[in-house]
This record gives sequence, C-alpha cells and structure tokens, in this order.
Amino acid sequence: MSTSRRAFMGVAAGAAGALALSSCGKSGGTAKVNVPTILDKAPDGPELKAGLIGSGGRGTGAAINFLKAGPNLKLAAIGDLFEDRLLGSLDRIKKETGAEVPESARFVGFDAFEKVMATDVDIVILATPPHFRPEHFKAAVAAGKHVFMEKPVAVDPVGIKTVIEAAGQAKTKNLSVVTGTQRRHQKQYLETFARIQAGMIGDIVAGRCYWNMSQLWFRERQESWTDMEWMIRDWVNWTWLSGDHICEQHVHNIDVINWFTGKLPTKAVGFGSRQRRVTGDQYDNFAVDFEYEDGMHMQSFCRQIDGCANNVSEYVVGTKGSAYMSASPKSCTIFNPDGSIAWRFEGEEASPYDQEHVDLVAAIRTSNPINEAKTTAESTMLAIMGRVSAYTGKEVSFKEMMDSDMRLGPTEYQLGAIDMEFPVAVPGTDKS
Repeated sequence: MSTSRRAFMGVAAGAAGALALSSCGKSGGTAKVNVPTILDKAPDGPELKAGLIGSGGRGTGAAINFLKAGPNLKLAAIGDLFEDRLLGSLDRIKKETGAEVPESARFVGFDAFEKVMATDVDIVILATPPHFRPEHFKAAVAAGKHVFMEKPVAVDPVGIKTVIEAAGQAKTKNLSVVTGTQRRHQKQYLETFARIQAGMIGDIVAGRCYWNMSQLWFRERQESWTDMEWMIRDWVNWTWLSGDHICEQHVHNIDVINWFTGKLPTKAVGFGSRQRRVTGDQYDNFAVDFEYEDGMHMQSFCRQIDGCANNVSEYVVGTKGSAYMSASPKSCTIFNPDGSIAWRFEGEEASPYDQEHVDLVAAIRTSNPINEAKTTAESTMLAIMGRVSAYTGKEVSFKEMMDSDMRLGPTEYQLGAIDMEFPVAVPGTDKS
C-alpha cells in the first residue's frame, strides 16, 4: 500500500507519541499534545461485505466512502423502500466505483432492512430517514453486524433509549459502530481537540455553535403519491422523520461542543419559528440556551432560510484563550486571550466522510472495536431537548427527556394514508 506524505506525517506524529508545547498546560507548564495517527487507508485483511439500507443521496455516498476505505471491501446487498431510489443508487455506485450488487441481493419495501441483515454481510450502512434508525440499529446489533449509521440516531426519546440500550449490547459483542459524526474523524478537529486537551486554552467556560444556511431541499407532492410515500420522499421537512433540522443537521455542532467539553448540559430554554418553509411541519430557525450543572452555558443557533448570513462552526472559550472550529479547510484556530493567533491548523486534510469508513474498517480488522452510538445518542437527545423547548416555550431538562415516553410518527408502516395530524408547534400551547 502506498504511503502519502499526509499518512507518513500522521504515523510520524503517532510514533513520536506527543508534541511539546511551551507554557500552555492548565498549570502553566509544558504540556504534551497527543496528536492521533490518521490512517490514509484501512489495513488489508479478509474480505468485508457491507449491506446498504437506505439508498438516498447520503446512503449512496456512504457506500462509496466504504468502498474507497481500503482493500478487499465489497457492497454485497442493498435495500430501500422505493425501487427507483435503489436503482439510481446502484447506477451511481457502479459509475464511481465499478461495484455491482446482484439482483438476488436487492430488496424493496419496509422490510428491506431485515432482508439485508439476513444475508452474510459483515457491516450494515444505515442511512434511511432518522425515524427508522433505532429499530434498524437494534436489529443490526441483534444480528451481530458492525454498523455505520448516519446521524441523527433517533428523533424522539423512545428512540434514543433504544439506541443507548443497543449500543451497550454492541459493546458486549465487540461490534464496531461509527455514527456519521465526521468531525470526530477530521484531522483539523482532532488536532485542535488534542491541543485543548493539553490545556492550551485552560478550562472551557462557555461555548456556542451554529448551523445557519440556506433553505434545504423539498419534494412537491405528486398526484400518485400516498401520504406515506410523499412524507418519506420529503422526509427532511417532517419532524417525525427527521427530528427537525436542529436534530437532523445541527446535531453535528452540538456534538462537537459535547466532545470538546466532555460534559452534557442539564437543561435548555429555546425558541424558534417557521417563517419561510414551504412544506412539512418544521421550524426554519432555532436558538437555544443550554445550561450545565456547573453554571456554564452553550449557545446554539441553526437556521435554514435563503438570503441570510450563513455560519457553520463551533467556538469554545477557556480561561486562557479560545478556539474556533469549522469544517472549512484550515479554519481551526486557537486564540490567545488578547485575540492573537496561538495556533492554526495548516496541515493537509483528507475527506472526513472517507475517514469515517477508514476508521471503521481499521477497527474491525485490528480487533480494536470503536463504538460511537452512545455519545451520538446523547448529542441527538440534546438536539431533541432544544427542539421540545422551542416548540413548547418551556424549560426542558435532560432528565425529563430521558424519562419521557415521547414517540413520534405512526406505529404501522404502509404506503397509504396516514391517520395523523401534523400541526406546526405554537410555543406556549404545544404540550409535546
């Protein structure tokens, strides 16, 4: 296997064990920065076969990322609710990787996930709308499969608790689980985290995070579509399917703050509104004040409205400085108290979407399991907590969410009418 300069530098840093920084430890002395090794490709080994469940854009992309992660990897099965989505996915995968899935391993319908898991695949890629993730993850762990699943991992407290329980079972089975939080696999984030862990900004005392962007996609209803078909094809706009965009998208940024601080907020007060969204029942903006047990606060902002200022980033303030993080190239920066730059990532970067799968395959082949399900479930629960606070106008605690029996969406799945109402939440009146 060829070794790029980036891979060589990563291995060299890992072999050195640490980099020395002067006068940046929490006690003011010299600290060690443990920069993790970033593999260019997963190591070789026996063939690993994956099954894709949910063949939309992200699922198709994840399958391609997996196939590029290292040698001797195969896409062996695929399942989706809709045949046109499945065939479109296979076409793109073949064009980009040359891989094909035999017709006997292509499954369509609500039970497609069960049929994929009944094959001899080693890994399942879970990329359906998030509402279905807890059931699919639980089934994957029961079947003894390693898992790549996209975030968010659920849309409601019942789903979160299902994922946490299954995460524990996956641990006992030595299964590896990677969860689509690609910033945890991105070199500039990893290096920034290592320096903060070494004490470069002191103790973190505040944080804020953003995912403010333009309107996301939507699907106009076709005359032939039933309620269920339309909502699933338009899933990113319906709370029961996506969790709203604070959950479906902004969970990335919330997760980064959780990761960097190493702790979870205990309560939240949020607000939001629906001003320009054209379909579904969701809000198009949220602002949430998360408070921690020690009195620290994290400010959370997300918006999907055209023509507004955009910002996708995280920021933490410490007793000795601050840090700015963004997925934009070479943007992660640590600042001194006076605002001058103490350090900025200037290295080469690989695709974190590819890196997730490199790390998953490497964990499996080296028998060093990784399991991100619980931490991503906790981050998702915080997003749900913020959503519930904004929808109701009330202060909501993490404990209340963990004790809640809230479950969104229908209990039976068929391509027909849905006997439910989906009103837009009105703060001060909504009881959910």
